[in-house]
Amino acid sequence: MKLHRSSEQTLSDEELLARYGETRDLATLAVLYTRHSEMVYYVCLRYFKESERSKDAVMQLFEELVHKIPKQAIKDFPKWLYVVAKNHCLMALRANKQQFIIPVDNFVEFSVNLHQDENYAEKEERLSLLENCMDKLPAKQKVTVDLFFLQEKCYKEVAELSGYNLNEVKSFIQNGKRNLKICMEKNAE
Repeated sequence: MKLHRSSEQTLSDEELLARYGETRDLATLAVLYTRHSEMVYYVCLRYFKESERSKDAVMQLFEELVHKIPKQAIKDFPKWLYVVAKNHCLMALRANKQQFIIPVDNFVEFSVNLHQDENYAEKEERLSLLENCMDKLPAKQKVTVDLFFLQEKCYKEVAELSGYNLNEVKSFIQNGKRNLKICMEKNAE
């Protein structure tokens, strides 16, 4: 039974997702994605801090979904899409900044041997795991680790931005690195 496009607007996310899974109809996916594209845009804007780049990412993510959705069991589409958008932005930022002051991989050692030729899904999983572990850090460690490693601020800048003194900043970063390593090793396969 084929429904008109206007009737798709009344379907739930789950129904649209199921329909796309059955038909691979891009128009159905477009209806679903359009509902959440504003959220995707603001996630990208948060990371890229550029409107045009964020708009481009919204389009790129739609193209990625065509391939990602059939390969995954999605229970909550908005939450899943949020994570996919965040990971997309993080990977794009990392690709553009080949020279992190200290790459994330250098301060978080993984207990499993991850190869250079790992696929996109594995990288996405690692980034998602890193984000989850970052969220579990105590607030002081989370702020200082984010500023130092992800925003590439020096110790002095971290101290100025966070309001902590230099010794506190160094301590929070060191403890945050240790806690991230423990969390990631604990949660890695």
